[in-house]
Amino acid sequence: MNSQTEPIELLIDRLHRASGLDYETLAPLRTLPASIREFSRNQTIAHEGERLDQCMLLLDGFLVRSLDTREGDRQILSFYVPGDIPDLLTLELPTMDHSVACISDAKVAVIPHAPLREICDRSSAITFALWRETLIDGEITRRWVRNLGRLQARERIAHVLCELYIRLDAVGLASQPIHLPVTQSDFADAMGLTAVSVNRAFKELREEGAVTVSRRELVIHNWPRLAHIAQFDPIYLHLPPTAGS
Repeated sequence: MNSQTEPIELLIDRLHRASGLDYETLAPLRTLPASIREFSRNQTIAHEGERLDQCMLLLDGFLVRSLDTREGDRQILSFYVPGDIPDLLTLELPTMDHSVACISDAKVAVIPHAPLREICDRSSAITFALWRETLIDGEITRRWVRNLGRLQARERIAHVLCELYIRLDAVGLASQPIHLPVTQSDFADAMGLTAVSVNRAFKELREEGAVTVSRRELVIHNWPRLAHIAQFDPIYLHLPPTAGS
């Protein structure tokens, strides 16, 4: 498998697992061109207001979707892990209304819109599978809004840790200690907290025997306890029955 076809096979595997479509139905995706690009930590890949003509499949590393205030304060809107397509919505809404940036070194596969649209025009099943990905992205946003509006700091942090664990586990990246290159500043910007509040929440979760987060590694000591604190129910992630089990 060469460097161009490998990311497309990863995309096909993801859509197969997530949507249940068979490989024959997804086979037209193998005609897609893809190029590999590498980015550094803190590098912005797509800027608010930029018009895109391609999508990116995250192969390695962590990305965030974010918006800045006029004063330059960042609000992280979502985290993305390997296997995610953070800008899939640009197939229909090509002008970015937010930014996508790296919070670690990252590798992405760039897939042009035009050939992907042609495949969608020919296959309603593939269109549905991709649409499903964007719908789940919206589900995650709704859950985050609930968390920001109604959960306390410790619960918010516990919830995002649960979510990241389940999503990483679904793509085979949850072997403990789990590599989690998300800084306390990143957590603060995502959860509407100060770095001091995030640090305090980590300390409380550690003292309760739920998790340890240090040196960009996550160790889950007591999953039922962590999920209870977080009021976490993975239903909104709509993962296959075997994922996260």
